[in-house]
Amino acid sequence: MATDFSADIAAVQGISAVPRILEVVCRSTGMGFAAVARVTEQRWICCASRDEIGFGLAPGGELVVETTICHEIRKSHEAVVIDHVAEDAAFCGHHTPAQYGFQSYISMPIVLSDGTFFGTLCAIDPQPARLNTPQTVGMFKLFAELIATHLEAVDRVAASEATLLSERETSELREQFIAVLGHDLRNPLASIAAGTKILAKTNSKDAADEILGLMRTSVARMSALIDNVLDFARGRLGGGIPLRRLPQPLAPVLTHVIAELRASTPERKIEAEFDLTEQVDCDAVRIAQLFSNLLGNSVTHGSAATPVRVRATTTDGAFELSVANSGEPIPADAMERLFQPFHRMSAQDTHQGLGLGLYIASEIARAHDGTIDVMSSQHETRFTFKMPLR
Repeated sequence: MATDFSADIAAVQGISAVPRILEVVCRSTGMGFAAVARVTEQRWICCASRDEIGFGLAPGGELVVETTICHEIRKSHEAVVIDHVAEDAAFCGHHTPAQYGFQSYISMPIVLSDGTFFGTLCAIDPQPARLNTPQTVGMFKLFAELIATHLEAVDRVAASEATLLSERETSELREQFIAVLGHDLRNPLASIAAGTKILAKTNSKDAADEILGLMRTSVARMSALIDNVLDFARGRLGGGIPLRRLPQPLAPVLTHVIAELRASTPERKIEAEFDLTEQVDCDAVRIAQLFSNLLGNSVTHGSAATPVRVRATTTDGAFELSVANSGEPIPADAMERLFQPFHRMSAQDTHQGLGLGLYIASEIARAHDGTIDVMSSQHETRFTFKMPLR
């Protein structure tokens, strides 16, 4: 696979001293072409150049690495200096001077402090030149070391900026998490606290059963919040959503999720259409979680005047599940952040939980090699999950 060297070219171009270095090289040696090259086992790329002889190689230009002497320098990490090719015993018959038409040549390896070979600082000219002197070789060595130092400084700055950005994002995420979790746990905890006080004062079994039912709902709500937090943590730590896959029919799973939502929101109508003729290789518990998140989202945000519409099919080697509702379309700016953690459609809405539902649904989809697409218009908002059957 070809490597993109644009970052290396930009790094060299970003060193303000390089043009001056190439000018000094040409002026002090009389050479007509000088360059800083990025050299690897497969590529020779010009990162910066000064061309006074029409050699025709600008930044981004490339030579076949095997045709260059720099290819040999990469292996040896030793400089090559040739005053006059025709009189040089080692290089008079070498293919590179013959191919590129030069008689004088000097190339110094650019080696980073950890021993990594970056490339070379080199110069050529069609005429002989007096290069093999301590002053010239020392100058090239100094310039090569200076370029290496600058390149490492660029890498350190980039790494520091990336670390700072990561720490800032982590800090913001932590603050969001604490704020949202604290807000969403407060209501069920308050409900349980109030229920215990009432239970302590009541002697009515019917009243006690009703209060216990409300408290159980609050406990379930807190449990769901904790499960979402754990799934979020697994995803952020890089482990992804864990799966226990098994080929199985999904109609009973989807039917159960719909029954739960109908029971908890009896005022909302949910219409379902299934065409599931094949088993699906999946984690049924996770698919139920994904579906519950999508369905709950549609129930929360859809118009109460029209039913939420569910359709599930197994066709063309794929399982497809869509959930649609009518109502106000999702704003364009919200669409961009819809599957991000802690995103809520509205800051005033207190029924959206941690804002992790759609994020976790997308992670479950990805774990199943699937996708979730969303389309929202004045007519309807539709979430569509699709994954391979096997």
